[in-house]
Amino acid sequence: MQPIKFWIFLLIIICSSPSMAQNAFESEMQKQIALEFETYYNNDNYEAIFELFSQAFKSQLPLEETKSFFTNLKFQQGNIKKREFKTFVRGSFASYKTTFERDVLALNISIDGQNRINGFSIEPYKEQKIIPVSERNKTRLILPFKDKWFVFWGGDTKEQNYHVESEAQVGAFDFIIKDKGGKSYKTNGIENEDYYAFGKEIIAPSNAEVVMVVDGIPDNKPGEMNPVFVPGNTVVLKTENDEYLYFAHFKKHSIKVKEGDTVELGDVLGLCGNSGNSSEPHLHFHIQNQLQLHKAKGMKAFFAEVFINGSLKKDYSPVKGEFVGNMP
Repeated sequence: MQPIKFWIFLLIIICSSPSMAQNAFESEMQKQIALEFETYYNNDNYEAIFELFSQAFKSQLPLEETKSFFTNLKFQQGNIKKREFKTFVRGSFASYKTTFERDVLALNISIDGQNRINGFSIEPYKEQKIIPVSERNKTRLILPFKDKWFVFWGGDTKEQNYHVESEAQVGAFDFIIKDKGGKSYKTNGIENEDYYAFGKEIIAPSNAEVVMVVDGIPDNKPGEMNPVFVPGNTVVLKTENDEYLYFAHFKKHSIKVKEGDTVELGDVLGLCGNSGNSSEPHLHFHIQNQLQLHKAKGMKAFFAEVFINGSLKKDYSPVKGEFVGNMP
């Protein structure tokens, strides 16, 4: 049998998650699926692993390819001796430090709304580290929306903000809108229009130049994601202090600006959508020090005057769990 290099492995590009971002802790269903995965793997029952897959994932990795892959993995790495949940990676993959008989690897598993595996990867295990934020914005900013929104991800720790492990997005936020009952949608949440954030105006937090616009990417059905172009429909603004304000997941064909435009504080950029690597309508916002995402370093975003849970704060950077809004 010809061994293969699993540590460069494959990441199946199919990922639909029950929520646009995960909590900091593994759910009971994730625990159950991961335990079944490990048990079946150790017992050489690769057909049972295949039956854990979603239908779409089965089409991407058919049974014979599944069996071949795990047969080769077992030949090279042996059984799983220990597995420990560490964090979430790429937004929706539960990542496990997995001790095989011959190596320690990261096993990453994503499950969909029907509790089926819709993506996994096996790759080198590296201790996750929080990337410190070395800079903050100099430009005076307001929040990039009207009304009151909720900080789903934001802050400086992994528990508050899974973005802290990405150099460019270390200071990022994910914003949604919640009702008094704590839900982000009305009715049953099946359609994008059920979500309070969908179609809401996203506004310029400061005067700036439009330096990048991406539009035309379809909005996902809630519960599904598009990891091929992770940001979805996107706008990037450049401030007078050479800070790049990055907005992701706009509604398809809702963007009102074009590259080269100059916008003023409060101008509408477009409408909140559910495009890209997103499974419910929300706004992703972060600041970076240059345009190219793969080369950039993230900056911590402070807003000049904001209401936090009803109280006014000045020069403040919101954190997970807070309701935020601009001055009237």
